[in-house]
Amino acid sequence: MKLPVAITGMGVVSAYGRGQAALLSGLASGKPAFSPVTRFDVSGRRAHVAATLPDAGDLGTELATVVEAACTEAGLHDRADVPLYLAFHGDPAVSRAPEFRHLPGAFASRLGSECGLGPVRVYTSACVAASTAVADAAAAISLGEASTIVVAAGYLVEQDQFALFDAGRALATDGEVRPFSSGRKGMVMADGVAALVLTSAPSDPLAFVSGWGRAGDAYHVCQPIPDGSGMARAIDGALRRASLSVSELQYVNAHGSGSVLSDMAESRALHLALGQIADSIPVSSTKSLHGQSLEASPLVELVATVLSMRQGMLPVNAGFLAPDPECPLNLILHEPLAATPAHALSLNSAFGGANTALIVSGP
Repeated sequence: MKLPVAITGMGVVSAYGRGQAALLSGLASGKPAFSPVTRFDVSGRRAHVAATLPDAGDLGTELATVVEAACTEAGLHDRADVPLYLAFHGDPAVSRAPEFRHLPGAFASRLGSECGLGPVRVYTSACVAASTAVADAAAAISLGEASTIVVAAGYLVEQDQFALFDAGRALATDGEVRPFSSGRKGMVMADGVAALVLTSAPSDPLAFVSGWGRAGDAYHVCQPIPDGSGMARAIDGALRRASLSVSELQYVNAHGSGSVLSDMAESRALHLALGQIADSIPVSSTKSLHGQSLEASPLVELVATVLSMRQGMLPVNAGFLAPDPECPLNLILHEPLAATPAHALSLNSAFGGANTALIVSGP
């Protein structure tokens, strides 16, 4: 018998501020948290905007803060045997300081020790790292291999990755993320740190991770397969694990990076996996509000999805200019949509053709 996988605690930091209330307020406002970059010099860059928290501390401190917030909400005090699954890009100091303490494994072990958690597993698989960690944790819990797992993820905007994505012309030079819109120009990088407590024995669940799916494109090192078939397989897998039909899904928090090719492929994936439902199901990408936090983004988006479902408010797909005939979706525009979906789908994809789908269900 498969055990339920409940979310019982959450912690989050975004450019809107620290805590769930700050993120929920930002989502409800419909106003992106983007501003000119002042953390480092961008005068020689094409893009000059990011979503950053002005008083952000170092990554380790911010991660410890969200883990503690999630564990406190979940009432998780005895943590010595609770695993930590950590998704992050890496300690920003690693390229400049060769000491062992900056390597991903050592960084994660130090964080686990500081938070009083047990064994640690590290995920660095690009923009599906956090969603892959959630899928692995959910699988372990549902099979009875673990009763409780903490999943955490973090990224703070720093100059090396900003320069890399800017040189690759992946950043939006107009400073806006415009998912599925004509005239979209790319992504806006963002601070994002989040943590979830997942357990099979919930006393007061916030939501359930009821389905998860993963699939690879095997197509191109950085471009998605144009027909969306890889992501469609991930969605199919998540629906099967959740024992849901496509008609039972009521919201999609799309990957929606604002990339021309990625958004087109994702739209096709939704039509391929959901059929006619793709014409009517509400869709938005919360990246258009809080930005893209690389490895951590899926966990920030999952928190955003849970908060929105519980609030009965589905966020807008911000930055929209005009329809793109290659992306025929029922986008939430202009203002949040009043709705309390029983089941929502959160999607992510990454360079290398990796795709993940997570289904969140209400308690």
